[in-house]
Amino acid sequence: MKEAKSGDKVSVHYTAKLDDGSVFDSSSGRDPLEFTIGEGQVIPGFEEAVIGMNPGEIKSAQIAPQNAYGERHDEMIIVVDRKRLPEDMNPELGQQVEVHRPDGYVFIAIVTDLTDSTVTLDANHPLAGKNLNFDIELVNIL
Repeated sequence: MKEAKSGDKVSVHYTAKLDDGSVFDSSSGRDPLEFTIGEGQVIPGFEEAVIGMNPGEIKSAQIAPQNAYGERHDEMIIVVDRKRLPEDMNPELGQQVEVHRPDGYVFIAIVTDLTDSTVTLDANHPLAGKNLNFDIELVNIL
């Protein structure tokens, strides 16, 4: 039977959980996820987990932060004076905002704290620093 290898286009079903068992993503009820192994379309640890699988095979894999969304970095948390925000902006906890740096770089951050004078923004990926646990079924090698 053919095993999935780098360069193969594959289709998979998956369920993704955090260490506490909460599901944060799943292909259940949707078409399988299709990607080409080695092209960086999914996190590296997910690609590595699929390599060597045969169609129809199901496996579980725990992916450490360094093979997923990386570690959390305190320097990616910024506190902004409300006076620097656009006048029409009314930030709320959990809101995603676009941040424009002077050099033209744009990134997404989450509002994590609000005071009368400041807004705290976290530009870390929400899954940074977390182990990700996947149940993966290789549906097909395309």
